[in-house]
Amino acid sequence: MDQRLVFRIHAIQRMFERGFTEDDLRSVLQTGENIEYYPNDSPYPTRLVLGWRAIRPVHIVVADNREENEIIIITVYEPDRALWESDFRRRKP
Repeated sequence: MDQRLVFRIHAIQRMFERGFTEDDLRSVLQTGENIEYYPNDSPYPTRLVLGWRAIRPVHIVVADNREENEIIIITVYEPDRALWESDFRRRKP
């Protein structure tokens, strides 16, 4: 990954609470799948990335600051099975 990662305080707090490391997030960002896009978010477009750490699904919300070549980690969580389809790619109706 040639882009610099920037961690918002909220993301660091959630990583600590949920047992994710910086290496976990780097791996998910390198191998994960973009499942939702929010191109009109401000100040940067954001996206939701799905990845896996062992058998544990991981969602990471990131903003892309292309001018500074940064990926800004906004939050990270394990998706709730009650809210997401079994593949964790789509929200339940």
